[in-house]
Parts: sequence; C-alpha cells; structure tokens
Amino acid sequence: MPSAIDDSNPHPRLSRKGSITKSSIDGITSHSILSAKSATCAVSCVSLYSHVIDMMLAKGREMTSAPNTADLFAISLAVTITAPEKRPFPARLTQSMVLEAGAGTQACRHGQRELSARRAVSDCIVVVNFKTYQTAHGASAEELARVMSGIDTEARLVAAVSALDLSAVVTAAPDLEVWCQHLDPVGFGSNTGWMHPETAIERGASGTLINHAEHKVSIEHVAMLLDQVPEGFEVCACAADIDEAMALAALVPNYVAVEPPELIGGDVSVTSADPGIVSGTAAAVREVSEEVGILCGAGVKTGADVAKAIELGTIGVLLASGVTKAADPGAALSGLTSEL
Repeated sequence: MPSAIDDSNPHPRLSRKGSITKSSIDGITSHSILSAKSATCAVSCVSLYSHVIDMMLAKGREMTSAPNTADLFAISLAVTITAPEKRPFPARLTQSMVLEAGAGTQACRHGQRELSARRAVSDCIVVVNFKTYQTAHGASAEELARVMSGIDTEARLVAAVSALDLSAVVTAAPDLEVWCQHLDPVGFGSNTGWMHPETAIERGASGTLINHAEHKVSIEHVAMLLDQVPEGFEVCACAADIDEAMALAALVPNYVAVEPPELIGGDVSVTSADPGIVSGTAAAVREVSEEVGILCGAGVKTGADVAKAIELGTIGVLLASGVTKAADPGAALSGLTSEL
C-alpha cells in the first residue's frame, strides 16, 4: 500500500499516478491522530469504490479512471488525517441557499449521506465558465456578471470566474452565485502559486469547478478538496467520460459534469453529437449516489440543448463560449433558459 504521508516532499503536491505523495501536514491539519470515526470513513470510502469497480467489471468494462483499492485506502487516510474540522459555510454567503434548521454535519462525506442541507438537486442550474476568454476577464467579466444577474429566470445561474476576477465580480454582481474555476487542497504556508479554498471563500466564492478538461487533477486532489471545504460550499467535479464520472461520484461532490473533451468549444452540442454519454452518465452516477447532481457540457448553446440535457437525465449544463463569445450575452442567456 502506498504511503499516505511522504515526508520527503515539503509541499502538498499530489501525484497523478494513483498514489499519494501528500507530505508534511503542518499548517493543514487540526487533527493530531486518526480517530476511530476517521478510520471508519476510510473503510467506507474503499467499500464504496470497490462497489463501483465491481459494477463496471460486471458490465465488462475496465475502470480506467479510478485508483486501486490500496490507493483508495491511502487516499482516505490522507483525507481524514489532513482535512481541517468541518465548519459551517460563512453566513454571509448562504443567503441563496436553502438550509435546514438544526441540520448536523459529518466529519467525512465519502460514502455517507450528508446530514447537512444542500440545494435540492432538482433545481435547474446553468453554470457559465468564463475561462480566460478576452470577453470574460477583467472589466468584461464584471459586465458579463451584471448581465447574468439581470436575467429573469427560475434557473440558477452561476458564474465560474478567474481567481483574479473573483472579488471584483462578486462586488459587481452581489446577487449572482460566483464560483472559482479551480482550487487546491492546501493549508496556509509555503504554497506558492496554489489556490487556497479559504481565500476564495473570503473573497466571495460559493463553490468551485474542479478537474476540468483544461485543468485536470488527480482523484486524490478532488477527494482532499472535498473534505477541506466547509459544508455548503459547492463542488462540481468534471469528467471526460462515464467511467471518470462514476469514480468522481463515489466521492459525493455536489455535482458531476460530463464533458467530452473533443466537443468542448465546438459548435455541436454534446446532447446532439453524443446523447448516449449524457444519459449513460446520468444512469451511472445514479447507481453510485442519489445525492450527486448531474450536469453536461460541451457545445451547449441553445435552449433546445439545455432542454435536451434535462430530458437525458441531467439537472443542468456547464458551458462557456455559448455565452462568453456571443455577440449579445444577455440574449444568449435568455435563449438558454427559454425552454425551462
């Protein structure tokens, strides 16, 4: 079994080869020992992943996106040892969230039903990824956020923005949900260039994308991030195919978004080019968890695309150029939500 802690590496650099090289936990952990609850959580994570792998093997498919059982146990131990104690999401960022009074929290989310409240997965959500498009950065990002905030729709609109634009966008459109495009499971200290979740939250982020096709990370990275962020902070894990979607769903993020890389940024929606990957992901994720919301993306540009995505089993879409490169972003957004 690979080591969960590698003291030779002073920074929390996470391997992409299926084993953890998580190192010094100074400044990251509030736990000094692995408790019985944490050990139980580790076993639970292994059990759930084993179930996923067994299901796929029974269908004659290879599990190419998930680590082996030994690695899973190491992931779970690293997560439960290094993750800070769960804490409530800052009240100033929860006005748009439906919270259950008195809901408790659990120390680990892997393989367990959350007691804390979440938004209902039945809510339709449209996440606009600003990426680094020239029309969606700096002052243009602020203007696009204001446009999004002014759209009259019952769907949830979310802007996923550059970390450099985060604070300015939140200020420009205070009623709009704003996510990061990426975060790192690091603590305070010597982590040059990494993106600390606490900083993002302080600057107004209410969620994040992770593992986007244009910024892939290891499954360890996703697992550790999920256990570091506070309850109520939403995480949308991106997947390139059904196998990866199942592996990520076992970690119980708020959402899994399937986006075939070859269709990202194109003119043909995934709902038309490959509807099977959308419906297949929806079915596969439901086999793993009833709690994870399912999104799809790649080439989504019209209200018909969004309506088809819902028909295929998702609760919304993740898109970028359909809005950020549109001549009239407001009209594009209105069109996207017109058939909901």
